[in-house]
Amino acid sequence: MQEPDLSDLKAFIAVTEARGFRQAALTRGVSPSSLSEAVRRLEQQLGVRLLNRTTRSVTPTEAGQRLVERLAPAFGEIAMALDAVNVFRDSPAGTLRLNVPSIAAREILPALLSRFLAAHPGITVDVSSNDTFIDILAAGFDAGIRYDERLERDMIAVPIGPRVQRMVAAAAPAYLAAHGTPKHPRELVDHACIGHRFESGVLATWEFRRGRDVVRIEPNGPMIASIIELQRRAAVDGHGVIYSFDEFVRPALDTGELVPILADWWQSFSGPFLYYPSRTLMPTPLRAFVDFVLAENHAKPAKGQSRR
Repeated sequence: MQEPDLSDLKAFIAVTEARGFRQAALTRGVSPSSLSEAVRRLEQQLGVRLLNRTTRSVTPTEAGQRLVERLAPAFGEIAMALDAVNVFRDSPAGTLRLNVPSIAAREILPALLSRFLAAHPGITVDVSSNDTFIDILAAGFDAGIRYDERLERDMIAVPIGPRVQRMVAAAAPAYLAAHGTPKHPRELVDHACIGHRFESGVLATWEFRRGRDVVRIEPNGPMIASIIELQRRAAVDGHGVIYSFDEFVRPALDTGELVPILADWWQSFSGPFLYYPSRTLMPTPLRAFVDFVLAENHAKPAKGQSRR
């Protein structure tokens, strides 16, 4: 029997941990077809079926489960052994894998990672951006970024980015001139609202708060998109009201292309956290990044600001 390639074994583990080729492909930055081919090749070499594939799920067979149970710890030991060599380097090296929401990928990480990479040229940062809730460990990530309501109790959380954020409602001057300016969130049911759809397929509900009053609106209008640039352009072109992160809307507000509305109802919330599992032996790239974020927090104390 031909000895299996290590990359095929890693691909198989990634698919079983992610419970699917698509999610595993997103994690590894490859195509689902390449992972499927790797698993097929491995099954042929071993002479057994390793995965049960249906249109709805991918699960390991009994043989596949046994292989995973033996391989996962072995690859973990290899990673720890290689990471141990880092203590003999002048600067840490290796790959840091992060899973972050789109707001963090766009607004928090660019400048932060630029400074981090300049300080640690031996580290490669592999960032995957999505707005769905995943198990970062099962998906092969070292750490992630989430808001406090999504943090798990067994995770360590470090503040990253602004400590206060807010949602902003706005519309183009021409739209407001033609349709009027809403004075209360409930009036939005009579307006064209540009909706946001998460990767999970769920349409985001608009939530407004003023004191103890909370109003939730199901947006209904000419566009629903998961890409903020499409939403913002539609709003700027006068197609309706947008309700999104201040950071996404701010450029158009600053130029006057959009006008803020319902400002006393905007929802504020605490900023995001870098989170990672509690463990004694932390991978060197992750330790370097955590230390870097902590140092940045100390150098730039978080303030009660409403913008990032």
